[in-house]
Amino acid sequence: MFQGNISHLTTFVLIGVSEHPELQLPLFFIFFAIYGVTVTGNMGIITLTSIDSQLQTPMYFFLRHLAIINLGNSTVIAPQMLVNFLLEKKTISYYGCIIQHAGFIVFIVAETFMLAVMAYDRYVAICNPLLYMVVVSRKVCILLVALTYIYSFSTSVTITSYVFSMSYCSSNVINHFYCDNIPLLALSCSATHIPETIVYICAATNLFISMTIVLVSYFQIILAILRIRSAAGRWKAFSTCASHITAVTVFYGTLLFMYVQPQSNHSLDTDKVASVFYTLVIPMLNPMIYSLRNKDVKEALRRVLTNLCQTFKNI
Repeated sequence: MFQGNISHLTTFVLIGVSEHPELQLPLFFIFFAIYGVTVTGNMGIITLTSIDSQLQTPMYFFLRHLAIINLGNSTVIAPQMLVNFLLEKKTISYYGCIIQHAGFIVFIVAETFMLAVMAYDRYVAICNPLLYMVVVSRKVCILLVALTYIYSFSTSVTITSYVFSMSYCSSNVINHFYCDNIPLLALSCSATHIPETIVYICAATNLFISMTIVLVSYFQIILAILRIRSAAGRWKAFSTCASHITAVTVFYGTLLFMYVQPQSNHSLDTDKVASVFYTLVIPMLNPMIYSLRNKDVKEALRRVLTNLCQTFKNI
């Protein structure tokens, strides 16, 4: 435990996923495997959507940035987490904690709105197919992605500034595996009403706006699909949204579980489980969702592998 004033605070101690020493090595291998699959999968999506000529549409432009966000979100958390599994003293520097906290918020907010942008993209593609490339032009795509990053960065700066403006004078032990809002504020010996209010207003606003965009978009998509007469046509239209619906359900389901549960059932241990899911598991699952359920991505991967094999044969 650290006793003293914030001016002397140079490190935080992270409790981690589990305090049991016998679980540290097994957990290291489990999360190392998860992070390895995450990096491989998301780098694969980024590479395919960058080099394959058939994947140069708005849908795959947004998918590339979702993969960048997922990779960033996982990388902000996982390396420090993996190192701490192997160390007896699981510390992170004060400024390292600030960087991790700010990076996490940037990527989690960016993912929230990138999924909303992708829902809008599917709405235009299905409800206004003839105007699709006009409405969702290259300039519009770049603008939507840029606004997503700018907003997520500004949100991160705001929240991080408030959280780290507090005095931490009672303890430096964070009951979490990364520097998150609630565990950090729980350590403060200052009044936390203002930063807590800012955190919850930002979280509620971001969830409400992004979920509204997603729900309105899919309401219009469902109506458009129901107007299609042939079963084959309806299935084809729905199949273009299947991967995104799966990703949205998993992501928003996890966030709603975390923020909507009754206060009496809320605990930091529950937060840890939810946090593992949306910081490490979901970034691993998204490339699988978009590749296993997407014919275009599978065909692009096949083309790239075929070209690589031919290149090696010609050497």
